[in-house]
Amino acid sequence: MVSVRKSHQMTQTSFEQWLLSLEISKEKCQILENIWSENKVHHEIDEQCQTKSLEMVEILASLNLDKDSLAAAFLIPLIEYDYISLTDVEEQYSDSVFLLCKGVAQMEAIKALRQSQSNKVSVNQVDNIRKMLLAMVEDVRAVVIKLAERLCQLRLVKNTDEESRVIVAKETANIYAPLANRLGIGQLKWELEDISFRYLHPSVYKKIAKLLDEKRLDREQYMVDFVSNLSQQLADLNIQGEVYGRPKHIYSIWKKMQQKSLDFEQLYDVRAVRIVVEKLQDCYGALGIVHTNWQHLPKEFDDYVATPKPNGYQSIHTVVLGPEGKSVEVQIRTKQMHDDAELGVAAHWRYKEGSAHGKTSGFDEKVSWLRKILQWQEDVTESGELIEELRSQVFEDRIYVFTPNGDVVDLPNGSTPLDFAYYIHSNVGHCCIGAKVFGRIVPFTYRLKTGDKIEILTSKTPNPSRDWLNPNLHYIHAPRARAKVQHFFKLQDRDKHLAQGKDLLEQELLKHDLMQVDLLSTSKRFNIKTVDDLYVAIGSGHARLQQVVNHLLLENEKSQPPVELDPQSLVKPQYHQAKSAVDANGITVSGVGNLLTHMAKCCHPVPGDEIMGFITQGRGISVHQADCEQLANSLTQQPEREIEVQWGENPTQHYQVTVKLVCVDRQGLVRDISTIIANERVSIMGMESRSDHSNQTVIMSLTIEIANNEMLTRLISKLLQLDDIIEAKRL
Repeated sequence: MVSVRKSHQMTQTSFEQWLLSLEISKEKCQILENIWSENKVHHEIDEQCQTKSLEMVEILASLNLDKDSLAAAFLIPLIEYDYISLTDVEEQYSDSVFLLCKGVAQMEAIKALRQSQSNKVSVNQVDNIRKMLLAMVEDVRAVVIKLAERLCQLRLVKNTDEESRVIVAKETANIYAPLANRLGIGQLKWELEDISFRYLHPSVYKKIAKLLDEKRLDREQYMVDFVSNLSQQLADLNIQGEVYGRPKHIYSIWKKMQQKSLDFEQLYDVRAVRIVVEKLQDCYGALGIVHTNWQHLPKEFDDYVATPKPNGYQSIHTVVLGPEGKSVEVQIRTKQMHDDAELGVAAHWRYKEGSAHGKTSGFDEKVSWLRKILQWQEDVTESGELIEELRSQVFEDRIYVFTPNGDVVDLPNGSTPLDFAYYIHSNVGHCCIGAKVFGRIVPFTYRLKTGDKIEILTSKTPNPSRDWLNPNLHYIHAPRARAKVQHFFKLQDRDKHLAQGKDLLEQELLKHDLMQVDLLSTSKRFNIKTVDDLYVAIGSGHARLQQVVNHLLLENEKSQPPVELDPQSLVKPQYHQAKSAVDANGITVSGVGNLLTHMAKCCHPVPGDEIMGFITQGRGISVHQADCEQLANSLTQQPEREIEVQWGENPTQHYQVTVKLVCVDRQGLVRDISTIIANERVSIMGMESRSDHSNQTVIMSLTIEIANNEMLTRLISKLLQLDDIIEAKRL
């Protein structure tokens, strides 16, 4: 069945007459007149483009779409033929019209769905298809406009070469007709299927069309008598309704012949009648009349009123043996069911004039709409036309959930409420303290499903947990959310590194009497933008403290005025100053070196620590950190054994210290820790660890050799930069 529309005879009628024939509101007429006059003035529009614009408007007017949809339908062929651009539409028309045109343009991504099985889908194509899906869910009108555009395109390729017709027909049959079916828009579905079938199987189409035409005269009188008799029966029982013969769809006839292996003469629905009544109960009253007057075939009875089809279709189907034993199919439905069957989603998606973007944002409608889109995807996948990679990347690995306002959010499959919160905004994620799905509190580990409606509960202050980063606890699935949590804790570490770096640098500057220096120019010398960033770099170990100090010393020396030399200063003195000898541990005792010393194992002092000596019995001098608790206890009992000790000027030895690490347990953790230690050129002398499986943590004790306290500080800072290290400190 192919409809003939008034736009096909535009050469014989004027635009005004055509517009009047649409029988639409004055407001709709006005916006169409404005578009027509504006573009006629500026462009000499091609006849093919003009025909497509008018036919699209005519199709959508019959589907009761609003004025913005009709305006967008008029403009889309003008965009396609490059008379105007999307930018022009955005500047000259309302936001609603622009968004509809943009949504239809995004649906060009459908072309990626018909690639061959051997082809790969690019990242851009996948992204475009996701955008297309979201645009389809956000505004149903864009899809209906696209279906109208495809129907017009099918007509326009009628006189082109066979290859072009077949390409468009395959695309329509595999992609657009199933979509129209899922939306329940029978008025477009049948026409898309019939024209595609005519291009793909011209000989079969003509054969069935000829058989239908040959039987038409015999059938017409038979159907007039049957309809008249049935109408009288309904009237006698006060059932108000309309009875008429329904149109035949060649594609559906062929499909039924193929599925049931029937000849044309064996088909039950060649003779078909439709009863449209006012009330639901009248459907079953009419069914009783039909079955009372004529014998029905039980195998051919379907009650889609009690059990609607997946696309929402409702109707009672039955086949009876009429006069002369000829089969007649009877369909019974209400007026509302008929509108739904013919117009589908367009029948009940009513647009209120003046509403935001001309569309509703009702949650239930969008969920239903989303499910139809995903069911359509399953239809085309099963047809073998979608490649597996695209299916997994776009559909199986994605879920589509809703905000409380009904906006659609596209997330990876397996996402949790925290993933959703961080998708909305970083601060929403940081402040998240709970989540509701359909008003019910759910845990952070709850796996979201397509169609879920989510509400995030927040606190006034951000307080994310480091546990969220533990992959074994399954709080976060999406890499995007994980990166935002990591960034939050890195900013917290920045404050700590800033304080550490500032203290270290100020101590060195004080030691060298360099308090009046230009730290900003020094920062730029090390490719660091600000002084605070310099402190952070020093505290984290990314910038070496000694390199910064050496640079400052050099700059300070350059800025000093030249000093006149005293000739006497060039005379070599007659004596040599005795240097204090340093023992094997790099220690001098009260200015005297080479005395027997050893490092205390209770506190393991290293160069840079403040130290104190304790005279032992028979083992020389024990060197402790100045704040060592064991040293304090010993001096409480024997204060006379205290002795002053100092580090030598250039100690070259290495000293053992123990570092305690508290970490989130995972595979590869020891490898990552040892890599950092090796990169700092530090030797590991020993390692002990114990795991706590209940908390998924591990505690490590590392015995390492270092040269000084600065090296230890830098190493601990580097270790703390690992995401899974909770605590690192020297014992």
